[in-house]
Amino acid sequence: MLYTDKMKIIQKHKDCIGCGTCVVLCPDFWEMDEGGKAKPKQGRRNEKTGDYEFEIEDSKGVCNKDAAEACPVQVIKIV
Repeated sequence: MLYTDKMKIIQKHKDCIGCGTCVVLCPDFWEMDEGGKAKPKQGRRNEKTGDYEFEIEDSKGVCNKDAAEACPVQVIKIV
């Protein structure tokens, strides 16, 4: 069996300021929504908190790490 490391990405959507940095740095995973805020292209939204969550293989997450580090309001967390 092949084991791959996964990373979980959480975005506090309500606190996003819509700067678009994550979209520029990681366009395969992030897009702008109709309200002018960034959101992940995949995953699910927690209806209670409004946060988005998704998991990907660690090897595919390099640009997500860059997006999390560059976010001026630090709403993207990698766990």
